[in-house]
Amino acid sequence: MKVETSARDQTKQITIALADDHKVVRQGLRAVLEAEPDFRVIGEAGDGLEAIRVVERLRPDVVILDMMMPGLHGLETTRQVRKCSPKTHVVVLSMHADEAYVIEALKNGASAYVLKDSSADELVKAVCEAAADRHYLSPPLSESAIEAYAQRAGPTAMDPYESLSDREREVLQLAAEGHTNPEIGKRLFISPRTVEIHRANMMKKLDLHNQTDLIRYALKRGMLPVK
Repeated sequence: MKVETSARDQTKQITIALADDHKVVRQGLRAVLEAEPDFRVIGEAGDGLEAIRVVERLRPDVVILDMMMPGLHGLETTRQVRKCSPKTHVVVLSMHADEAYVIEALKNGASAYVLKDSSADELVKAVCEAAADRHYLSPPLSESAIEAYAQRAGPTAMDPYESLSDREREVLQLAAEGHTNPEIGKRLFISPRTVEIHRANMMKKLDLHNQTDLIRYALKRGMLPVK
């Protein structure tokens, strides 16, 4: 993680945090954003869990995060960022142009959804719109198309995932990535026994019976990259 300054010292600029597990991507984003005189990048994170801690500490105006990150995937990171820092707006970067992904991002509190093949100008516009408390969807996405898709999809049954606590969701992600209970405990600053309890509760709520079930579930939800 790299932190350069305090958010409160940049009252005349839009303060931004970056979250992506690839350092070279963060460097590229930083270069694009800091070319704008009204932008100031104040922090970086290499995974979803770290992104939440950066936001809690620095309270940036905007956080730009990758949809697919280790530790905690982009959708859940978005939800928890909005929960812990309601004034921080989220710009999601994604390779997925599927309307279903966009709807989930917006439902979880994202202000903007930018495709990874978008231009630098589109990313800058997305940050400005998000900071102004407006929505932005990069072309070819459009709000009318998203609304039409949502209407076609119609109401859905209760998703068991929604019954999970924040901690159970974090344990789910890390367990699906193959981390042991002690490793998860170290990442979340809790004991292995507490991890075991959260893991058992999570498995029960999702009706999962073993590690294979858990990985399949995580893949189906788009929490893990398909290799």
